Amino acid sequence: MSRNTEATPTVGPPKETTSLVGHREAEAALLAAYRSGRIPHAWLIGGPRGIGKATLAYRLARFVLSHPDASAPDVQNAIDLQVDSTHPVARQIAAGAHGGLLTLERTANDKGVMRTVITVDETRETIGFFGSTAAVDGWRVCVVDTVDELNANAANALLKILEEPPRRSILLLLTHAPGKVLPTIQSRCRKLALRPLSNDDVARAAAEAAGLNVDDPALAAAAEVAEGSVGRALGLLDGDALKLHQRTAELLRTLPHVDPRQLHALGDALGGSDRTTLAAFLDSVDRWMSDQLRVAPANADLAQLARLAEVWEKINRTARDVESFNLDRKPLVFSVFDLLSEATR
Repeated sequence: MSRNTEATPTVGPPKETTSLVGHREAEAALLAAYRSGRIPHAWLIGGPRGIGKATLAYRLARFVLSHPDASAPDVQNAIDLQVDSTHPVARQIAAGAHGGLLTLERTANDKGVMRTVITVDETRETIGFFGSTAAVDGWRVCVVDTVDELNANAANALLKILEEPPRRSILLLLTHAPGKVLPTIQSRCRKLALRPLSNDDVARAAAEAAGLNVDDPALAAAAEVAEGSVGRALGLLDGDALKLHQRTAELLRTLPHVDPRQLHALGDALGGSDRTTLAAFLDSVDRWMSDQLRVAPANADLAQLARLAEVWEKINRTARDVESFNLDRKPLVFSVFDLLSEATR
């Protein structure tokens, strides 16, 4: 099912999404903690990219800010964190206009280019935010999306807030790689791990977002390789993206020996500025790298695994530059496979 990439459906921004697919145990843990009146001031919400971490974080923020009294009957009797999209707090959060919510995320620089990190100046906004008393009464919630993208100085600035948490404050730190978060930050957070959604959940959510029948064969194929990510499945609904994903996976299976002709063909297929195909390529590489590190046998060559982990970091940095500065994608393909070939020999 090939379609124009401009028309490829997407999941709405998490701050606008009031529904949640899956993650019921995690949601129940957050609700129970809030209902107890002793909710931890900081949570490290971890899991693969695109599985709903931010959606869950904004869902909690929406609930807390619209129900500031944890002992109230409507909180004590709540079965989940659902807040209707028509609620004033939900509308304010969707518009980015609620005084009790601060979001830290990558922003564009003066030239309109997306930064590769969250800067220290942006992180220092939390100090004024949590210290303010005039903006809004009650709770203050900060969503960091993601803590992986904090530079060193920004991480240290955030740590100061975590060390001396203000009263009635909640920090929700999202991470794609919980194990890589600074130990000093990890130790000050309650950890909440989210698992990838099932294929059925992915298909159901993607079908709703795309206006498709849940039994659509293309939807099933996309859900199969989406690794529990609704956004990834929607991106793969473009037939070209799914084919590119499959072609990349086939080439990765031939490492460390790759046919140069197939590599050139892959680079040509990735050419242009289409973010969907770039995401499909990078997702394939991420999935392969994750599998290599996760299923390594006990007697695996530790030096080789260390090289793979280092290469993974380098690939991610290069990919962010290519995406941020809209660079030519074909050199990225050759660079990725050169690095992987060397690391797997």
